[in-house]
Amino acid sequence: MWQARGPPAWRPPAWHPPRGLKKMQSSLKLVDCIIEVHDARIPLSGRNPLFQETLGLKPHLLVLNKMDLADMKEQQKIIQHLEGEGLKNVIFTNCVKDENIKQIIPKVTELVGSSYRYHRGENLEYCIMVIGVPNVGKSSLINSLRRQHLRKGKATRVGGEPGITRAVMSRIQVCERPLMFLLDTPGVLAPRIQSVETGLKLALCGTVLDHLVGEETLADYLLYTLNRRQLLGYVQHYGLGEACDDITSVLKRVAVKLRKTQKVTSMLSSPTTLRPPETSCGPSAAGCWAP
Repeated sequence: MWQARGPPAWRPPAWHPPRGLKKMQSSLKLVDCIIEVHDARIPLSGRNPLFQETLGLKPHLLVLNKMDLADMKEQQKIIQHLEGEGLKNVIFTNCVKDENIKQIIPKVTELVGSSYRYHRGENLEYCIMVIGVPNVGKSSLINSLRRQHLRKGKATRVGGEPGITRAVMSRIQVCERPLMFLLDTPGVLAPRIQSVETGLKLALCGTVLDHLVGEETLADYLLYTLNRRQLLGYVQHYGLGEACDDITSVLKRVAVKLRKTQKVTSMLSSPTTLRPPETSCGPSAAGCWAP
């Protein structure tokens, strides 16, 4: 059995007030349904609780994106847990390969058809708002829907860092029959993170810029998570010999393995290559996992 240790120490910063929510609210009267996009790797944590409070009683579909990066063995347990929280409409997607994307338009049509369309009269077109925390794939979802239903390319910018979409955009057509438009919105984090571990999960999934947490802190939390879940493939991948929970030792050995060392110039000698010293991760090494 592995010895347990807690996650690395980190204090979540005070985020800026969620100004984006006010802009979303101002567009609500034209919206028939809300698609909330979240990261399938952290399906039960990190969602902004203010979304439901601020965006009213509109029909709601939760899309758990990046399923290709998640452990899908627990899919049914996740759906059951979310149903217990009142979320009955959940779809897992992979926007890179357009997996399950074709399920979204029929589900949205069903949700809108069974709800009262406030302020819309007999207007037959659908207007859908896409919301979520940063960098979960909102813009990628819109582009994927356009590929599937309109055979057209990108309509919104996408990227691997949070903050690509900075304002509530104009309507983007994603389907002809039914005629459907989507509103892309900026990612909005909750003003307060529920716990340190939730904040680290969000950061590790890219919803927070790395430098706001610290790259080494993120690496330490990833190492902690892998060891706790017995996902020890990194040991063989980097040729470490055995599992270890000392992030400094692991990073040094990985740096040597990947040849990510630096040349330094000493004032007393010629340029030399600084190679991190070999470290032991055996049972007697401090901070290392013991069988």
